[in-house]
Amino acid sequence: MNANRAAATRLALIGLVLVAWALLAHGRGGSLPSPGQVGAALSRGIADGTVPRAVGASLLRMFVGYGAAAVLGLMLGLALAKWLWLEQSFGALALSLQTLPSICWLPLTLLWFGASEGAVLVIVVLGALFSIATATRDALRSVPPLLIQAGQTLGAAPRALYFEVILPAALPALIGGLRVGWSFAWRALMAGELIYSGAGLGRVLDQGRKSGDSAQILATILVILAVGIAANAVLFNPLESAVRRRWGLTGPQ
Repeated sequence: MNANRAAATRLALIGLVLVAWALLAHGRGGSLPSPGQVGAALSRGIADGTVPRAVGASLLRMFVGYGAAAVLGLMLGLALAKWLWLEQSFGALALSLQTLPSICWLPLTLLWFGASEGAVLVIVVLGALFSIATATRDALRSVPPLLIQAGQTLGAAPRALYFEVILPAALPALIGGLRVGWSFAWRALMAGELIYSGAGLGRVLDQGRKSGDSAQILATILVILAVGIAANAVLFNPLESAVRRRWGLTGPQ
């Protein structure tokens, strides 16, 4: 019942947004494309293969770049949580780098790699790496001391305590950190693809800018949003729900 009500509410909000959009487009005298024009641009992009190719190319880069950022970020976060000297010397820097917008890395990567695939992947990795690392560190530090004491009382060796008590207890927060890292990586990818001549959603955005086609730009933005929503719905939400159920963290239904 609650799910049906939430779905109805979402549909109503979408309808209101579309009506407001149409009225605003009409009032702007054509400077803002209407929902129908954006829908037509999206249909053309799907029909001629532009949108599917761009989505495929962007997701492939995300798979490589985000995968590398996740592995490196988890390793760095584990190290920061485990070794106090590393946290004291590098922890504040990692937090500062997390707040740095990924677009700031663009000039440097262009100098290093030029407008190439490597430059885009480096931007994606740097865009997500430090957010995943700091989230991993915080997740491990937030494990209740009572759980650790219980494991020690039961005779768990240091290695078993780490892998069988601390990591499982931190897993829900770790997944949340990976979700945040994915969103940072996705935004970094779109910024990087704006300067890269290969296929990708960011490139389609830039083509719309060069041709002055605002309908194509808005249609591409909708696709970017849809991919982000789909990633959460298909990957992170089910994984987080399964872990929370496994650890008994779900509230009453």
